Amino acid sequence: MSTSSKVVLGISVVLTVSTVAGVHIKQNWDRQRLHEGVVRDLERLERKRENLRVLEEQIILTKQLEAERDRREAEATAGAQRS
Repeated sequence: MSTSSKVVLGISVVLTVSTVAGVHIKQNWDRQRLHEGVVRDLERLERKRENLRVLEEQIILTKQLEAERDRREAEATAGAQRS
């Protein structure tokens, strides 16, 4: 086998091994990114549920405060009419 044949074979082997290794590394990277996407989606859904729960609490508190304000206004109006 001539020297040039050995060089070409060596370069071919190195390029082939590099290509295979690169593909495996990229597949692992893609798989990891997909998994992180799922985790981010679950976290986003949990934040959405928490935000909805807080919004519902705020709506209830707003209704209670409005009812309290209306009651006080009614008492003030009734007290003013009695005087």
